[in-house]
Amino acid sequence: MNPSVKIFTGNSNPALAERIASRYGNGIGKINIQKFSDGEFQPVFLESIRGHYVFLVQSTCAPTENIMELLLMIDAAKRASAGYITAVIPYFGFARQDRKDKPRVAIGSKLIANLLTAAGANRVITMDLHAPQIQGFFDIPVDHLDSSAIFIPYIENLKLENLTFASPDVGSTTRVREVASYFNAEMVICDKHRKRANEIASMVVIGDVTNRDIVLIDDICDTAGTLTKSAALLMEKGARSVRAFCTHPVFSGKAYENIENSVLDELVVCDTIPLKQHSSKVKVISVADLFAVAIRNMHENKSITSLFVHSQRKMQ
Repeated sequence: MNPSVKIFTGNSNPALAERIASRYGNGIGKINIQKFSDGEFQPVFLESIRGHYVFLVQSTCAPTENIMELLLMIDAAKRASAGYITAVIPYFGFARQDRKDKPRVAIGSKLIANLLTAAGANRVITMDLHAPQIQGFFDIPVDHLDSSAIFIPYIENLKLENLTFASPDVGSTTRVREVASYFNAEMVICDKHRKRANEIASMVVIGDVTNRDIVLIDDICDTAGTLTKSAALLMEKGARSVRAFCTHPVFSGKAYENIENSVLDELVVCDTIPLKQHSSKVKVISVADLFAVAIRNMHENKSITSLFVHSQRKMQ
């Protein structure tokens, strides 16, 4: 008998997990996160998962108890004799800690990779890691999905006349260059210098944006400081319009205020992290279909290359 797929969710993003399960054709599995009065919690599976393919959907966004909740769910699944355990992590937290860029700091993303493996995960499915090399921190398979598969059709439907792509910082250039090459469009870079985390000292634009319709692309929007300053600078340099596409809407601090007061026409994000409040400039596109197909292909031992739109264009 072919083991069936069972999809469960923690508390970080149950709405997305339900959409993924619905697109896949399953209901969400029954699990209860028991909480004690002191804040301790314990996941309990309320149905048999013996021998099944178990997919645990949990973004590891703030608060940090989300990662602990995922680790405990993995451990519970392993002890319940699940056949194969996959951690589905739409937003992989701590990914900005991918290297030792100053003395005496932790490499948080490597630690999280070790914890997931030690807990008993057999595989990880995630999207738009802040640094792609984080895949190499794992000793288990990692399926790294790309949000361009859903952003590109949206951009095509905009039918912008003088389309130019912009990277809000040097670190995003590879990601932006791949999308720009899909459209055979030009690309510019907003080069920034930071005083400290979340505080920009200076920024310059590398490239010509005069009379261009600019599309900024990044993986994370945290305080929206970099994004909104980039947009303002691009308009000052002569851009006709600026809109942004960011996969993960972390939206901390004054993010919503910054976005509402910005020159951005719109900010398109994914539902990898649930929004804390409404914003007239923020549009959410769901990643549920993409993850549902990835889960199906993984279960049926099929390739997931078809999910990468820009890769298809390059191969044609």
